[in-house]
Amino acid sequence: MSPKPTLQDVASAVGVSRSTVSNAYSRPDQLSSALRARIFEAARQLDYPGPDPTARSLRRGFVGTTGVLFTSKLSYAFTDPFAVRFLAGVASAAEKRGTSLLLVPLPAETAQARSAVENASVDGFCVYCAPEESWVLDIIRRRGLPFVTTAPRPDAGDDRYVGIDERAAARSVADHVAGLGHRRVALLGESTLPDAPPGPLRLAGPGDAPHPTTRGRLTGFADALAAVGVGWTDITVLNATGNSRAAAAAAVAGVFTGDDPPTAVLACSDVLALGVLDTLGGRAAEVSVTGFDDVADAAVAGLTTVRQPAEEKGRIATELLLDPPADAAAGHVLLPTELVVRTSTRPLQRS
Repeated sequence: MSPKPTLQDVASAVGVSRSTVSNAYSRPDQLSSALRARIFEAARQLDYPGPDPTARSLRRGFVGTTGVLFTSKLSYAFTDPFAVRFLAGVASAAEKRGTSLLLVPLPAETAQARSAVENASVDGFCVYCAPEESWVLDIIRRRGLPFVTTAPRPDAGDDRYVGIDERAAARSVADHVAGLGHRRVALLGESTLPDAPPGPLRLAGPGDAPHPTTRGRLTGFADALAAVGVGWTDITVLNATGNSRAAAAAAVAGVFTGDDPPTAVLACSDVLALGVLDTLGGRAAEVSVTGFDDVADAAVAGLTTVRQPAEEKGRIATELLLDPPADAAAGHVLLPTELVVRTSTRPLQRS
């Protein structure tokens, strides 16, 4: 097998230097159109494909790619309605700045997850829904790369983030449900505890949920219920093993058939809430159900939920990453949320 043609082969064929050939590909303004045409014709005849993009990126010091870290499988980015909207915002900001995107799912196995972060060829990371972010951020810092998270942290310092006040937003919808008279309440989250089976689980308190988003929402729910005399031990906590309607159905299986079943379910996402409504079927009028995010199907189902701006979150996260503000405080962005009351919640029916 003959050796692959090189940049030097093209330079020798044309009678110019290696840097001149390189400029034909990367700095065309430095050459006349006639000379560039001669170089490209020689490259074509030699079957030279052009400079190696990886090596060229190393020389330039940047790749031209933004990494988006996901906690779940890659398919999550294309099937979860909130993630799809978030990525639309990321893409719109990236397009304006001429950068591409690399979606990096974090495998469940820790060594593989670390390898994914360590080896991703990117200029920086948008960290979307990573569980217990500290080790992820430590790796990114060791690589010397910038990052933006979507989980606000009180100890963020100079780290940039864009998100919502999860606790306050969750409390708003739980206050609404408590105000309707509900006291037997179930809280439904995705992977509330790692490796826990679907259904009821023991959780000492909302602070024991490892995922920062779930932790914030459970805490907000608990705040509202505590205000009306419902302690944590009186709350049913349910675990869904994924963010899908089927996972929600498995989590609530049997919950409404025992003595004193919940009269309300507060879900940590609209998808889970919709799964609860699917399960209830004709009994949906007996149980109030709420979600979180306000995805498109929420309005169709009449779901009471918390609206947050998904696309704006993705757009701002990418802007903070690619155009960092000089003032650290300007890199801490909290977006507004809105309680949207629909027909899935109603006053407690007293027997």
